[in-house]
Amino acid sequence: MTFELAPELQRDCIALADWPLCKVLLMNDSQYPWFILVPRINGLKEIIDLTDIQQKTFWLESAKLSELLRDVFNPDKLNVAALGNMVPQLHVHHIARFTTDIAWPKPVWGLHSPVAYSDEQLVELKKALSL
Repeated sequence: MTFELAPELQRDCIALADWPLCKVLLMNDSQYPWFILVPRINGLKEIIDLTDIQQKTFWLESAKLSELLRDVFNPDKLNVAALGNMVPQLHVHHIARFTTDIAWPKPVWGLHSPVAYSDEQLVELKKALSL
């Protein structure tokens, strides 16, 4: 069976890379460095739905993304969360937060309308992340 990304994630995100287990997405909101890991396995809702080996791979990929965000953006805090209340497909948000961002200290969800990345911003971001 071919992997299918939830329609909401397809609509709101830009695909950046496919790692061994996860698809790496960028939320198309330039107000925050906001990335999402999605294991490329259909039907998952929770991290515990992954096999033991898949969980280890997931956590390694999550750590890799977190380290990348810390190194590239130097945030005040990394927010890593798997909520799934609106999109049940297993996906884990990795957001570089700053005390100066427009939502601080509140969660980023639904506070402000998204501001899409320009083509130039995407080129620069991909270059900085080496993805």
